[in-house]
Amino acid sequence: MSTPLKSGAGKGAARATFCSYAAMPVQLPTILYDLPRNPAIAVGLPLTVGWLTGLITRTSVQAWYPSLRKPSLQPPRWAFPVAWTFLYASMGAASHLLVAAYDSSLPGSAARFAADHALKLYWLQYGLNLLWSPTFFGLRQITIANVDIILLLATLLRLAPAAFKVDQRTLFAFGPYVAWISFATYLNSSIWWLNLGPGSKQLRK
Repeated sequence: MSTPLKSGAGKGAARATFCSYAAMPVQLPTILYDLPRNPAIAVGLPLTVGWLTGLITRTSVQAWYPSLRKPSLQPPRWAFPVAWTFLYASMGAASHLLVAAYDSSLPGSAARFAADHALKLYWLQYGLNLLWSPTFFGLRQITIANVDIILLLATLLRLAPAAFKVDQRTLFAFGPYVAWISFATYLNSSIWWLNLGPGSKQLRK
């Protein structure tokens, strides 16, 4: 019969097990390396998907969004497509720079690890980005969308310096992107506060 571990030893073993799993390398699917290798696809993919998302959510943007209470710092409607066109194109270009750095570095080297890490963060933020519009405008789930955009901002705050270490030119993409998502997080959080949070109750009084 095995002897039960003491409480402290058990917790230590659990922490060691968790750390060993956390340290294991997670390989991206091959397609996520292949897509940004082509600069046209790297830039065109986020632009095309962003355009399609805009088409799908257009009715909600035009009919439902104007009915929401918004903060005073609300940009004009035309600013959103202009900003996102630039951001999608520049983030796609940055992904091409990251995979180029990955391909030009030696397997097992620190440079390849850094590029791979930045690519993983890139695809993570892109997934979170893709979820936001359908969640906010499609499902009209302001709270869930707010959680999503906070996670997106947190991921970008890790991605921007990680990508800069790989290729300093990515600053021209991720610098404005971080600034815009910071502002978008303020907007989403303010809309939640004014429509669903304590702020909505104060306005009704």
